Amino acid sequence: MLIDTHCHVNILVKQTFDTPLEQKHIKNTAHIINQAAEHHVSIIINVGTSLIESKNCITLAQKYPSMYATVGIHPNDCTKNWKNDFKEVATLVKNKKEFNIIGIGETGLDRHYPNYNLIRQKDAFKAHIELALEHQLPLIVHTRDAHDEVLTVLDNYSNDNLRGVIHCFSEGLSFACHALKLNFVLGIGGPLTYPKNTILREVFTTISLDKIILETDAPFLPPQIIRGKQNHPKYIKTIAEFLAKLRGVKFEEIAKKTTSTAKALFKI
Repeated sequence: MLIDTHCHVNILVKQTFDTPLEQKHIKNTAHIINQAAEHHVSIIINVGTSLIESKNCITLAQKYPSMYATVGIHPNDCTKNWKNDFKEVATLVKNKKEFNIIGIGETGLDRHYPNYNLIRQKDAFKAHIELALEHQLPLIVHTRDAHDEVLTVLDNYSNDNLRGVIHCFSEGLSFACHALKLNFVLGIGGPLTYPKNTILREVFTTISLDKIILETDAPFLPPQIIRGKQNHPKYIKTIAEFLAKLRGVKFEEIAKKTTSTAKALFKI
């Protein structure tokens, strides 16, 4: 069994961002689930990136037993009205069992695109952390071109039993070791298979296998074999096979260990 710990099927089934799922989208999700299951992916966690998309994740989690939801506001979706949206996100978490919410995020810091507001992003990041702590849920952390700032924020909560995952890990070994000490695991997907990602491959052959979980980030970040095309949760198997070859172990060991870690982290 494999788990896609970070996916956006709620985005994959429609053409536009931040619009509610229609009935046809919800129905089409079944085909994606079935395709994933044919490739041994039996659980999919859809990750919220805005208030609307968080609600869409909940809709799918309530409809399909193999799907779970996380809720949060992506740093690139942190508008000047983020506090109002976050209040609604926090209200959703109060019904976490009913809504099958198993994590907070994705949240974090992103300095990649111009005109980012780092102060606003940090405020939102801290609010998500505190929400995760309040409800004893894992945190899904997005970081891009902001590795030092992310670790500085997380360090402030090092004694608070915070746990989570560094999503789409793309940093070096030093960052990885620091994150592991803070009780985080590392999420890895398609970028591990890109030919020039030697630093990333060094990290994922060095750290303990029980600190790794698998993710596609579909429809984004496809593995090398479909580079330039839309990603899909079924490609978790491709990533697992690549990691097995990289580490010199059997596919079954990768599947068993990463699934066990994901279940423990998200309490599935």
